[in-house]
Amino acid sequence: MTAPLIDPFMRAITYLRVSVTDRCDFRCVYCMSENMTFLPKKELLTLEELDRLCSNFINLGVEKLRITGGEPLVRRGIMTFFDGMKRHLDSGALKELTLTTNGSQLERFADDLYAAGVRRVNVSLDTLDEQKFADITRWGRLPQVLRGIDAAQRAGLKIKINAVALKGFNEPELPRITEWCAERGIDLTWIEVMPMGDLGNEDRFGQYWSLKDVRARYAEHYTVTDLAERTGGPARYVRLEETGQKIGFITPLSHNFCESCNRVRVTCTGEIYMCLGQEDVADLRAPLREYPDTDLPLQEAIRAAIDRKPKGHDFDYSRQRIDGQMPRHMSHTGG
Repeated sequence: MTAPLIDPFMRAITYLRVSVTDRCDFRCVYCMSENMTFLPKKELLTLEELDRLCSNFINLGVEKLRITGGEPLVRRGIMTFFDGMKRHLDSGALKELTLTTNGSQLERFADDLYAAGVRRVNVSLDTLDEQKFADITRWGRLPQVLRGIDAAQRAGLKIKINAVALKGFNEPELPRITEWCAERGIDLTWIEVMPMGDLGNEDRFGQYWSLKDVRARYAEHYTVTDLAERTGGPARYVRLEETGQKIGFITPLSHNFCESCNRVRVTCTGEIYMCLGQEDVADLRAPLREYPDTDLPLQEAIRAAIDRKPKGHDFDYSRQRIDGQMPRHMSHTGG
């Protein structure tokens, strides 16, 4: 049972994204509905169960662990989980422990995260306009996030900004966001909006801004050099020669990245999704709770799930309609 996790297409699964909560202090329009119904707390994995689950994945060859939500830092007691995961960094079994956050709680937790072995943090930030930020997050406050980013950099955390490319919303801000990141030594990754959630209330096709267009926009103002570098995630990178900064593009629609997929996602309820853009799911909470004294059934369930990992997702806007859409909200699977 110590053999590495290999999917049917001979891809080694070395990257695990785990949602620790479905709750968030924002209500971003592409991630949640404004009036979300959250899960009963008894359905969520406890922090001890999350530790056991992640430890088993690490024992099976996972080397990169990303903590997501919802907003992971609103989970009560979450630092005990990060502190527990540090033992896997110290042993060398885990190469990287990181998280994706909206930044709202970074001012409070930045030093503790660094002490737990976290060295890189992705912050979701789609605009530097305070009113636009309030509009797209519904509940968010931009100054609080910017203070959090400053605190994280002071603590020694390397920050990467993730910006969802939204047509008609942050198109005009591309130069401003890019320059703001360059001034602070922050890498920037653009993400195409994905057809997930309650599409009856959100025009995903109208929001879609192809990253081919984003790259072309950069080429109008900068010398753009393609980079061969990959970080174990889905992004492809370029360098802007005039600033020296690295810009990433995550393109699930205009150029999918499925052929090199090395990751799976586990929800805060212990469901494993082998693909973000497919509905196939397996239950890991049952073996966690039914067999508290042995990990063998859990490991067997993990392997059985990996054996069902599909070749790729079906997201597609190319026919001027949304294909491959997922009814679940992004916050359910983990951002």
